[in-house]
Amino acid sequence: MGKEKIQRDIIMQKHDVVIIGGGIIGSAIAYFLKSNLDFKGDVAVIERDTSYGKASTTRSLGGVRQQFSNHENIEIGLFGSEFVKNIKEHLAVDGESLDVGWVERGYLFLASNEGKKILIENQSLQKRLGARIDILSPSDLKIKFPWLNTNGIVISSFGKSGEGWLDPSTFLNAFRSKARALGAQFINDEVRAITRERQKIRSVTLGGGEKIECNFLVNASGAWAGNIARLANIDLPVVPKKRIIYGIDCREELEPKLPLVIDTSGVFIRSEGSGFVCGVSPPANLDPDAWDDMEVDYKLFDNIIWPSIAHRIPALEAIKITNAWAGWYDYNTFDQNGIIGSHADVNNFFFANGFSGHGLQQSPAIGRAIMELITYGEYRTIDLSRFSHDRIIKKEALPEKNIV
Repeated sequence: MGKEKIQRDIIMQKHDVVIIGGGIIGSAIAYFLKSNLDFKGDVAVIERDTSYGKASTTRSLGGVRQQFSNHENIEIGLFGSEFVKNIKEHLAVDGESLDVGWVERGYLFLASNEGKKILIENQSLQKRLGARIDILSPSDLKIKFPWLNTNGIVISSFGKSGEGWLDPSTFLNAFRSKARALGAQFINDEVRAITRERQKIRSVTLGGGEKIECNFLVNASGAWAGNIARLANIDLPVVPKKRIIYGIDCREELEPKLPLVIDTSGVFIRSEGSGFVCGVSPPANLDPDAWDDMEVDYKLFDNIIWPSIAHRIPALEAIKITNAWAGWYDYNTFDQNGIIGSHADVNNFFFANGFSGHGLQQSPAIGRAIMELITYGEYRTIDLSRFSHDRIIKKEALPEKNIV
């Protein structure tokens, strides 16, 4: 009798849905669940670092785009753009003003002859799905962006509306605040164990030993998603990778201001206030898993980024670094696309992981998608079935083509 009482005392909470990870994805899922009148349950979000000091979201570039090659990602981007443009309608609390710093200046993808065919195919699909993406020739580029060196460029694609960037921290806080206002509970703790009984998750155990029972468990733990999945004896190919953003300044003033430019080298740069921010995904041999390394690599800037920028935008040859920061990618080593939906053998365990740098811009659609699966048992808007965990088991990779 005494043992039974102790066991009941340890299980202090029960929630219909428990979400592990209170970053942009977890907060978006909580918001969409609690804002849907058809969902009658309660939601708890467990986040170990409520300062979000090194979270992927707060250290990201904040980009939103539709220039992808898989139709699901294009549709996700279209929904994300509309959500951001109408954000006050969705996320304002008690009629407060809400400004996430949305800058609609577009993405500009540059292609050499090698990437021409894929870029044209991508743009054709993007346009067919409703994205406003234009093909620009080198002569078009010289007129529209006179500061651009078009040597080696044979074609480009430019998002003339619906693409741009926002302030990541403000966007995250808006989702969290609205989810809280709607009744979601945010718990500052760490999940240390998951209790799985055959095909069901029964509970999670927190750092202090407290157990929380749940009907549904959602893994939205970003770069640490692989570790969380292993607590339930599930393999998930998601690891933390380090990505670095460099803030730079230059005496030259460029007009028009830069969209987010992606060079053929993979280096990207955009305007930020009176200066610029830039970066690159490092080559594989310089891209180890980054479990605790958040040091800024200045050699990456000196050896790869600066030469590319100086070549592509000659007016920026005389630049200096003003600040730099590192953050984590939740990197899907299998195909660098999101893993979304329930596990085939554990049907109340849902994944929202592995977005590989696209999590912020995809958070509205992913939040809505997980809500649909939990509430209705099916997708009712964008069908993301191809992004399920099954493709990992079946080894059916779904990579993006010619996309950073």
